[in-house]
Amino acid sequence: MTNTTVSTDIRPFRVEVPQAHLDDLMERLARTRLPQPAPADDWSYGTPNAYLRDAVERWRTAWDWRAEEARINAVPHFTTEIEGQRIHFIHVRSPHADATPLILAHTYPGSSIDYLDLIDRLVDPVAHGGRAEDAFDVVIPDAPGYGFSNPVLEPGWTTARVARAYDELMRRLGYTRYGIHGSDNGAMVARELGLLRPDGFLGLHVLQLFSFPSGDPAEFERLEPQDYAGLEHMQWFQSVGGYNTMNASRPQTIAAALSDSPVGLLAYSELFESFGNGTSRVPLDRILTEVSVNWFANAAAGMSRSYLENARVEAEPQVNSAPTGVAVFADDFQTIRVFAERDNANIVHWSRFDEGGHYAALEVPEAVAGDIRAFFGALRA
Repeated sequence: MTNTTVSTDIRPFRVEVPQAHLDDLMERLARTRLPQPAPADDWSYGTPNAYLRDAVERWRTAWDWRAEEARINAVPHFTTEIEGQRIHFIHVRSPHADATPLILAHTYPGSSIDYLDLIDRLVDPVAHGGRAEDAFDVVIPDAPGYGFSNPVLEPGWTTARVARAYDELMRRLGYTRYGIHGSDNGAMVARELGLLRPDGFLGLHVLQLFSFPSGDPAEFERLEPQDYAGLEHMQWFQSVGGYNTMNASRPQTIAAALSDSPVGLLAYSELFESFGNGTSRVPLDRILTEVSVNWFANAAAGMSRSYLENARVEAEPQVNSAPTGVAVFADDFQTIRVFAERDNANIVHWSRFDEGGHYAALEVPEAVAGDIRAFFGALRA
């Protein structure tokens, strides 16, 4: 008989990259060999050489990891073990009483640092012109395989399992009620929590609901002109979203390249550039920091494998009935309400923004924070 002890300890954590690892990154960047250029060195063929050449030069000569490391460590970090998996997370409590506990669930290929610019706006709204009653305690986990929640020790970490782990994390932190905000992979985890609807779950606020046409002609009769633009965006994304297919079928193959080449990891992270069209408002230095976190954490394999884990799941469609808020940004995936309401029966908040894209928390953090406050504030009313 084996005596197994399950640790529920919560341990402080600091991001401290050894100088040898930073030196190795800079040496690899200095030896960069770019591919033969495409006939048109633009985004139509994928990440262009011109972009990579300029990015590598800045990465090597002007970007400062130690300054970024200090910015990351300016908030409290922790780790804990859930189902045998180390989970890294940021946890910042509000100075205001009765703050609403809130998970911020990140996107691909990001990590918990996606939300650094959002934290103070949420935990201390008064300092940003808001009200104390709109304050949040924020918990920002790295999903298994992402950021510093590495390595992934066993298969099966689907979005549903991640959602259950996040619920366990909140209980472990002493919260009996909480909500969640999510984008991309984080939005899918948020919806899984909506399906699970554990005791005390307040609702989910997301930047996307991934609902698609069912084939019913009646759905199309209810579409508005902006919805057809959303359909066109879906079709365009399918034409450039090759990483979806690769990650969901041969993740270890692509991870071998991404784990050995920082420039390859940057190029493959083209979602930071508006799904790969070069129009993103995310500052290049922020992109370099995001990619560097994944480089230092050697996260490429875990991130890629998460797609395969979900692709292997055979599950019947389910309707989410938890209170749901959606914020649609102009240059992001365009959630179509007709389809979304078919799959989510309790959408109580819907916003559209003329500026911002897939990484709205990095581009227009005040708009994201404001919409989160509006959604959860309405639930309290």
